[in-house]
Order: sequence, then structure tokens, then C-alpha cells
Amino acid sequence: MHAVLERQLAALASGDLEAVMENYTPDATLIRFDQLFVGAKAIRMGLSVYLDLKPRLVTLEQYAEHGDTLLYRAIMNVGGQERRAVGTLVLREGRIWRQTAAFIGEQKPSAPRAERTRP
Repeated sequence: MHAVLERQLAALASGDLEAVMENYTPDATLIRFDQLFVGAKAIRMGLSVYLDLKPRLVTLEQYAEHGDTLLYRAIMNVGGQERRAVGTLVLREGRIWRQTAAFIGEQKPSAPRAERTRP
């Protein structure tokens, strides 16, 4: 597993928002189905809510990497519930520059799709 993903998972598990944010570039983007976070300030806001749910890796089911791009599928414990997750990380200078993250098998009938959170 790439060192950036290892650091990110450890930071999430520790609940340390500052450690999590050290993994992102200032101009990073995080895309989810329900929201888009552009820039470190917006990502900080979104991840502070996520950290309140105490996310923990249960199992890394699949992992692939090539160059600066990482792809993973995992089972996470989030808010006391196991959830299947999939995501990508695109790295720049050893930090997360672009990220996608989704929980699989969870659909909201009218989930909003466009850009949502910007600094």
C-alpha cells in the first residue's frame, strides 16, 4: 500500500483533522456523489463532519496503483456501521491532489449532484 494511503487511513483512525489535512495539497479536490469539495478549506469542513463518525478501516479488499494514481475498495466502520467504500487518490508531490470517495450500495433517490462546497 502506498505511504500516502497508509498515512491517510492512520490520520482518519486517529480522528486528528490536522494530520488528515497534511495529506492534501492546498488546491485539492474531493468528489463524492452528494458533494464536491474544492480547496483545502472546503475539504477541512467536510472531513471534520466525517471524523465525527469515527471512520476506521475494517478491511482493504482491493488495491491498485500506477504512477500517481491509487484505487481502493474497502470496508469501513463509519458511525458504528460497516460500509463498503471505493475511491481514488491522485497524488501530486506526495500529497492528495484529487480524490473520489463513495459508499457502494447506498443510493438516495434525489441526491444532489453538482458542485456544492467551495471556500
